[in-house]
Amino acid sequence: MSAEEAGAFLEEERTVTCATNGRRGFPHLMPLWYVLRDGEPWGWTYAKSQKVRNLERDPRCTLQLEDGGAYAELRGLMLACEAVIHRDPEAVAAVGAELAVKYGDGQPPGPEARAAIGAQARKRVALQFGVRRRASFDHRKLGAAA
Repeated sequence: MSAEEAGAFLEEERTVTCATNGRRGFPHLMPLWYVLRDGEPWGWTYAKSQKVRNLERDPRCTLQLEDGGAYAELRGLMLACEAVIHRDPEAVAAVGAELAVKYGDGQPPGPEARAAIGAQARKRVALQFGVRRRASFDHRKLGAAA
């Protein structure tokens, strides 16, 4: 995929698989909802989650997105990232509010929802994924060769 195609793919997809380095040497893979901020994926998760503990030890991680049912429709994007963990409750709540828009009805959260997001933000962190490298494939471009 071109940089533009990869950006559009990131924009339209809903879930990334986040792979962190586990303390026993095995990859730890978990799904994560995300939003894009200035083209970078951001998510939020519980501060005590295993992925956060792994990122505290080693900020390197890989994000993967995939789409397609039949072989000729498959496409995917792998992002080698360095994660930054944000702990400020206001910054975390801002990411939570953006997630609510993307995964909700597309409208900014109202006062009740903002209060709930704020309460959750005290238990969570925001994850900023700085993309260092990307690789992609798109079988739709193979045409009859697929």
